[in-house]
Amino acid sequence: MLSFLEVIKQTKELGASDIFIVAGKPLSYKKGKMIFQLNDEKVMPDYSKQLVEEAYKFANRELSRLSVDGDDDFAISVPDLARLRVNCYKQRGSLAAVLRIVSYGIPDYQAIGIPEEVVNLATKQKGLILVTGSAGNGKSTTLACILQRINETRSDHIITLEDPIEFLYRNEESIVSQREVGLDTANFVSALRSSLRQSPDVILVGEMRDYETIQIAMTAAETGHLILSTLHTVGAVNTIDRIIDIFPPNQQQQVRVQLSMVLQTVVSQQLIPTVDGTLIPVFEIMHMNNAVRNMIRESKVYQIESVIGMSGAEGMVSMDSSLYELVTSGKITVETALQYALHPELLEKRLRLNQKR
Repeated sequence: MLSFLEVIKQTKELGASDIFIVAGKPLSYKKGKMIFQLNDEKVMPDYSKQLVEEAYKFANRELSRLSVDGDDDFAISVPDLARLRVNCYKQRGSLAAVLRIVSYGIPDYQAIGIPEEVVNLATKQKGLILVTGSAGNGKSTTLACILQRINETRSDHIITLEDPIEFLYRNEESIVSQREVGLDTANFVSALRSSLRQSPDVILVGEMRDYETIQIAMTAAETGHLILSTLHTVGAVNTIDRIIDIFPPNQQQQVRVQLSMVLQTVVSQQLIPTVDGTLIPVFEIMHMNNAVRNMIRESKVYQIESVIGMSGAEGMVSMDSSLYELVTSGKITVETALQYALHPELLEKRLRLNQKR
C-alpha cells in the first residue's frame, strides 16, 4: 500500500488537481474534468484511516477535530513538492479525504490564461473587487495573481483571511500578513473586524459566506480599503442579486445604495475544456460605471448584461462573448461553448450567423 507522501507524489506527476481517498473505491484523482483511478486496489476503511492520520501528522493537527465535528478543513505543506488544501470527513462510518493540490509559488498569470485586464485590478486603491465562479474554477489562483502584482508594485499592508491558506506570499514591496480561519482566528467575521485595526491597505476575504461578513466587507471598502473576495456565483448579475438577497428585505434598498458606491469590479470565471483536452479559463469582466451604479440603485440589475456587452472600450466583456471568441479562434468546440454559456440560445444564434458569413 502506498504511503500518504507516495500518493501525493504519484498523483502530482500525473497532473492531478484533486485526490480522493474514500473507502470502497481505489485511490482516485481528478485531471481536468475527469476522475481516474490511481491503481486497482480498493481502499479499505483501515487504509483510508491510515492515510487520513498521516495527513494530520503532516499538518501537526489534532485528529480530535474530525472526531467531534465529522469534517475538517486545513492545509499541508510538503517541502519541495506541493501545498495541499485538505478536507477530511466521515462517510459510512469510515474516514475519507479530498485533497486539492496547489503548487508552490504564485503561477505566471499569462501562462495560465488570465488576461491583463484582470491582473491590472491591482492598481485599484479602494473599493470591493469580487472574483466569482463555481467551486474549483480557479478563483483563488486569480486572486493570488492580483495580490502578487500588488505585492510586487505597491508599498502596502496586505492582510489575507483564508480557510485554509492556499498560496504563500513572500514580503516584497508590501508586507503580507496571512491568517487562517480556525488556526489564527476563530472566523471570518471576527478576523475582518480585527483587521481594520491592523493598518491594512488591502484585505483578502477568502469567501463572503454570510450577510455579516458581506456587511463588514462593504463598510471596510467604504472607509477607503481595497477588499478582494469571492462568491460562488457565475455572472455579474447573479453576483449582485446574491449579495442583495442575503440581507433582510427591510435592508435591501440601503444595501443597493451602498453596493453601488463601493463595488469596483466583478470578475466571473469558469474553467472549460479545450479541443486538445486541457483546461482554459474564460472570463466575464464588469467594471462599475455610472450606468451600472444607477441600475443597482434602482433595482434594474437585469439590464447590466446589456451594458457589459456595449462597454468593450472600458475593458468589459461578457461570458458569452468570451466563449464566442474561443470558438472562433478554434480553442473550444461549439458544444463546449453552449454548455458553459449563460444564454446558450443567443450564443448559438450568434455562432450560426458567423458561420453563414
